[in-house]
Amino acid sequence: MLIEELKEGEEINGGEDQICGDGGVVSDAKRALVLAGARALFYPTLLYNVVRNKIQTEFHWWDRVDEFILLGAVPFPTDVPLLKELGVSGVVTLNEPYETLVPTLLYRAHCIDHLVIPTRDYLFAPSFTDISQAVDFIQGNASLGKTTYVHCKAGRGRSTTIVLCYLVEHRHMTPDAAYKFVRSIRPRVRLASAQWQAVQDYYLLKVRKMGSPSRMILRKIRCHPAILETAAFDDSSVVVVTESDLDGYDASCDLDVVGSKMMNELNLACRLQFASQAAISRLSCLWLRCHESQKPGSKKLSNSGAAEQLESHGVHIQVY
Repeated sequence: MLIEELKEGEEINGGEDQICGDGGVVSDAKRALVLAGARALFYPTLLYNVVRNKIQTEFHWWDRVDEFILLGAVPFPTDVPLLKELGVSGVVTLNEPYETLVPTLLYRAHCIDHLVIPTRDYLFAPSFTDISQAVDFIQGNASLGKTTYVHCKAGRGRSTTIVLCYLVEHRHMTPDAAYKFVRSIRPRVRLASAQWQAVQDYYLLKVRKMGSPSRMILRKIRCHPAILETAAFDDSSVVVVTESDLDGYDASCDLDVVGSKMMNELNLACRLQFASQAAISRLSCLWLRCHESQKPGSKKLSNSGAAEQLESHGVHIQVY
């Protein structure tokens, strides 16, 4: 069975159509196809992982990422007492109901908190809200010296997404460094494009707190020293940059470079505005002088006289 790679937006658990990263739409029919494929492949792939775990010593069902995190595959009911012996006090399950093998009641019987975040297998990622909830859950346990077991079906994609987001926020790693670190411990981890994008988005929004591209650029404009040069005009003009103005631009480019270019362009525009206003004022005075000198018996007007005459006709020119 061929499962097509689908890129979708942040929310993946709703019933409505989802927006793809390339502007397409993940229809309900395609989502149903992925669900059917995941269901069909669940037990064969689970059996494959169990066999590899039995015959390959380097194939671990779970691995300890740090003092407070275990990353691994879906546990069986018989694994719960062993997890308790390893100090696990919380479990984050990224599986959907059909691929969850341990009920919450069994975890509670062993005094283990259970956070369930159903996430579709194969190429899908948890939403930003779900990732934040899982990371806070792990950190809450870690602050008490407790270990959390994070798992999906094979401990490769969905669960790794959560662990990476925890590392970038609470271990101060970059996404690339966190991914290399986890792969050095659990070599078979692998993220789909949507899962890697979820880690990048979490890093930018939650760790660096950069927000959307339009808000980032506006913050740079407000604090940039070059803006001080336009204060002399005092004409109450305002430049507003909205998200629609940024359509068609590459959001992945260096924002420092973009901000610098914008400042240069704004500075140049303000200087041109000043020069054009001064030139228009001077040309207006010259035109009045020439016009008055051509009238018979006219007297030469001074600058103040020309200005008074223009004001009498409802024209006001201000020279900066």
